[in-house]
Amino acid sequence: MVLAQLGGSISRALAQMSNATVIDEKVLGECLNEISRALLQSDVQFKMVRDMQTNIRKIVNLETLAAGTNKRRIIQQAVFTELCNMLDPGKPAFTPKKGKPSVVMFVGLQGSGKTTTCTKYAYYHQRKGFKPSLVCADTFRAGAFDQLKQNATKAKIPFYGSYMESDPVKIAVEGLERFRKENSDLIIIDTSGRHKQEAALFEEMRQVAEATKPDLVIFVMDGSIGQAAFDQAQAFKQSASVGAVIITKLDGHAKGGGALSAVAATKSPVIFIGTGEHIDEFEIFDVKPFVSRLLGMGDLSGLMDKIQDVMPADQQPELLAKLAEGTFTLRLLYEQFQNLLKMGPIGQVFSMLPGFSSELMPKGHEKEGQAKIKRYMTIMDSMTAAELDSTNPKLMTESRIIRIARGSGRQIRDVTDMLEEYKRLAKMWSKMKGLKMPKNGKMSDLSQNLNIQQMTKALPPQVLKQMGGMGGLQALMKQMGGKDMSKMLGGMGLGGD
Repeated sequence: MVLAQLGGSISRALAQMSNATVIDEKVLGECLNEISRALLQSDVQFKMVRDMQTNIRKIVNLETLAAGTNKRRIIQQAVFTELCNMLDPGKPAFTPKKGKPSVVMFVGLQGSGKTTTCTKYAYYHQRKGFKPSLVCADTFRAGAFDQLKQNATKAKIPFYGSYMESDPVKIAVEGLERFRKENSDLIIIDTSGRHKQEAALFEEMRQVAEATKPDLVIFVMDGSIGQAAFDQAQAFKQSASVGAVIITKLDGHAKGGGALSAVAATKSPVIFIGTGEHIDEFEIFDVKPFVSRLLGMGDLSGLMDKIQDVMPADQQPELLAKLAEGTFTLRLLYEQFQNLLKMGPIGQVFSMLPGFSSELMPKGHEKEGQAKIKRYMTIMDSMTAAELDSTNPKLMTESRIIRIARGSGRQIRDVTDMLEEYKRLAKMWSKMKGLKMPKNGKMSDLSQNLNIQQMTKALPPQVLKQMGGMGGLQALMKQMGGKDMSKMLGGMGLGGD
């Protein structure tokens, strides 16, 4: 996940505080100092860090808290709230609507990853059912059209550009007219960049914007610049009517926290973040789920949405019925592995699970995890229908394991490893037995029906402990006025509103 080091450091500080026998001023001070150090190392501005410390101390006044109050939970909630405030500009951006034509113009400095980001943005919306198209109005950089053409062809997205025409305004208008005739509901215009902010760049952006009248202007910024992001975001916002920001190159950069907080300080909404070079290494940026994942608390509502995106609608009621029965077969595991591989980078998906530390899946290890899943699927391809559909672990005798290993070309140890993983997941699955199913049969509405007991069983012990145990969950439910579970999860930092 993005900013794994920062998330790991903050999670460790909170875990150390939770492990303390007594929560006093000394323990609170040490916890806040550790969190502040982690934020400063991630290049977050000193004043913002200092203000965050002050605000947390105002919320968590240990002297005035009543006896029996769960101080750990109050501290954790205060940290969560203040991190959200630091990264939240407080205003939403324009959102394209499916079937309704929208024009989105991309601006930014040269080298920020603007052309690649245009394709990622188009691909993201294509997977959501939009009909996107790309227009290359960048006539300043040699090879810009070739790059966009290559990216668009790979993603199977219609594109328009010219090797002969040097007027970006003319290309933008021609591309716009063409794709409007073809009923594209999301026309994305890539504009020229420069090495630095200069009058020629802003004038060209103004001319293209005037001719195409975009519904949204997106500023693409290199996340490795850290706190300097404030000045850049401010300049583009004032000169080009920027309505949203996408921050790129956040994978592995210590300055990412600085870039995110600096942009938020300009009151410009960050809508996506680029987390790698590949087309699917692109995340929607929603503050609460992002901070929740940063702290290892997961994002259950986001995970349900991802599952719904990749799973055919007719399969969802069947899966939910099996979840309610607590029945988990190897065939079901195989199907979920297929869905998991469609969801995008595996580290991004795992970070949505509560209790998952983003440091457990560093950048290089994602490929290993993906290879292991494919290896397990190859092993299951060598099983009989009876073996895949059985819920009896005794069925897997030694002779069957040897036969499966030979058939899949794997070692016996690989087969036993896969079976151990299956048993572990089946145990977790069984804890959801008796779950009330959503009437519409949709995965995305499942979180509303999770009750306290099921949450207590399903959450890893260390995460539950940080939340103040079952009592903490119940108190929070009461505090939310008995609202549905998805909202409760949002308030707890386990999902979005």
